[in-house]
Amino acid sequence: MTKKTRLSFSSITVDPNSSPSTASTSAPQTSPTRHNNNANRGPAKRQNNKNSTFQYSKFGKGQARKSKPAGNGQSQYKNNNNAKIPAPEAGVIRIIPLGGVEEIGKNMTAIEIGDDIIVIDAGMHFSTEETPGVDYVIPNTTYLEERKDKIRALIITHGHLDHIGGVPIVLSRIGNPPVYSRNLSILMMRKRQAEFPHLPKIKEQIVENDSVIMCGKVKIRFFGVTHTIPDSMGIIIETEHGAIVTPGDYKLDQIDGIVTKEEEKVYSIFDKMNVLLLMTDSTNIENEGFSLPEVKVHQGLENLIKKVPGRMIIAAFASHITRLAHVVQFAESLGKHIVLDGRSMKTNIEVAIEAGLFSPKKGTIIPIEEVDNYPPNKVIILMTGAQGEEFASLNRAANKTHTKFALHKGDTIILSASIVPGNERAVEKMKDLLVRQGVRIISYRTSGEDFVHATGHGNQEDVKWLHRKTHPKFFIPIHGNHYRLVLHKALAVDLGMPEENVVVPDNGSIIEISPDGSKMVARKEKAPAGLMMVDGTSVGDAQDVVIRDRVMLAQDGMFVIIALLDPKTGKLKKSPDLISRGFVYLKENQELLHQVRIIIKKSVEDSAAKTLARPNMQNQNGGQTDFDHIKADLGENISKFLFQKTAKRPLVIPVILSV
Repeated sequence: MTKKTRLSFSSITVDPNSSPSTASTSAPQTSPTRHNNNANRGPAKRQNNKNSTFQYSKFGKGQARKSKPAGNGQSQYKNNNNAKIPAPEAGVIRIIPLGGVEEIGKNMTAIEIGDDIIVIDAGMHFSTEETPGVDYVIPNTTYLEERKDKIRALIITHGHLDHIGGVPIVLSRIGNPPVYSRNLSILMMRKRQAEFPHLPKIKEQIVENDSVIMCGKVKIRFFGVTHTIPDSMGIIIETEHGAIVTPGDYKLDQIDGIVTKEEEKVYSIFDKMNVLLLMTDSTNIENEGFSLPEVKVHQGLENLIKKVPGRMIIAAFASHITRLAHVVQFAESLGKHIVLDGRSMKTNIEVAIEAGLFSPKKGTIIPIEEVDNYPPNKVIILMTGAQGEEFASLNRAANKTHTKFALHKGDTIILSASIVPGNERAVEKMKDLLVRQGVRIISYRTSGEDFVHATGHGNQEDVKWLHRKTHPKFFIPIHGNHYRLVLHKALAVDLGMPEENVVVPDNGSIIEISPDGSKMVARKEKAPAGLMMVDGTSVGDAQDVVIRDRVMLAQDGMFVIIALLDPKTGKLKKSPDLISRGFVYLKENQELLHQVRIIIKKSVEDSAAKTLARPNMQNQNGGQTDFDHIKADLGENISKFLFQKTAKRPLVIPVILSV
């Protein structure tokens, strides 16, 4: 993974004893955030302010407002319950969703039985507007780190990033237990692990659909499920009161609501099984009927490949390996060549070939540099970028920044993916740019009977079928935001499940099944569930100030004050320098700046006079004015004034230099 170097505007540190000639009047000197940066300054040590940035808040004097939590409340970001979590009582089964509820993404669940903990999945999700600049987010592993000696296994249901994306980092934090999964998922984790060569290697254990393993004293079985990626599997954890079952991400292999014989055979294992607890996918719980079977998408793409004239570009999720492999094989049967564009697209196809899922003939897959050497009707290009991602292949082709590929008038682009909520504007903008180049666009909304996309998650009827097949005693909906989980609970109750036997969890919820297996309840305590952010080379959840400052900068910009102060007299030596970025244009706001300078002079000199009048303070600072106190007063006063005059809350950075 490429290392990133970032400078934080919130980390300005200026030595009051430095010469004024060392500071620039055009911009402040910045440095990366460091802890205890006064540790080696000699006997006259001073403690820095907790924050060096300020923003007006109507909630009271002092520091900047806190950034808003995403989604459905604080539980996603903060662990507000600091109560010590006791060990489970003898015979209690403990279930802790650490990710994948309150959200779609970063799936991870811990099952604790006696002295054994089994972890299921370790996913990620990408940064949102609430976490600007963050590379991605992984589940909070604090609960597991404190109990790593009890962790017997990490089991991965399938190879999508929302289930494997956090594996390398999570493993390094929880004691690197063995990882059990199917072959393709293991190969994809190897690719993921290669981005973290400094972390311990994965202890791989390949299992099959009918494998039975022992993890500590816990017996675990597996079964195959239908999804958009091969080698997807469900998990059965045996307990003395019955089985804990989770299929992972799934839909049924069915046509017109009739489940195939192969699928019936797979799920027949539940006909006589006592299922204690079912935990299952809630992604499409709003959608009526059965999910569209993938075979119809294959048929639709085949029809389009045969009848569409000219060059065809198919943009899809690189994770839809089953679909992509089928396109490659069908194109090959027609004598067409395939171009792969996009890092993840190339990687996933390589992994699929390595896993033996298909084996294209030599010459079928050609490099993108050779695409113009073939007749347009003999080439199909598989690209990433169906969501309008800024740097994805299709978007670069749309805005003509792709260095190796250019669209031609008459090209046909198939968007073989539904639009992820939040990406609508980006996709529409990309479509506009594409059609300006004379291309035709076919999406799941315009394809008629030639289906080009199907979800990998079950709709309501798929879900009902699974509930009836497994007939569980207890139920925990997972894989969805709170709204979807509540809908899934209602569906389970409609199917006859007693309401008290269903728990709708939050991330960090500690759910326990009683020693006799008669009750399931959620404890008042919660496991830590604050976001674990991967930001460059750092990983952690203690980055509130950094993230807050990024949000503030994006919303209202920043306002920097550089003032020269005589520490002996407490007077300013000159009019302060002001720098505005993303706030106001200085040349057009001279009156505002004039008022700001007046407030700066009064605030700084009043604060300095107060500190100079206190002998004890002088002694503590080696005869120097208390710069931290002056900066704090200045930041608060200017923040309040700017808000009153502009209704904006810029990030205010006061820099006080001694002369």
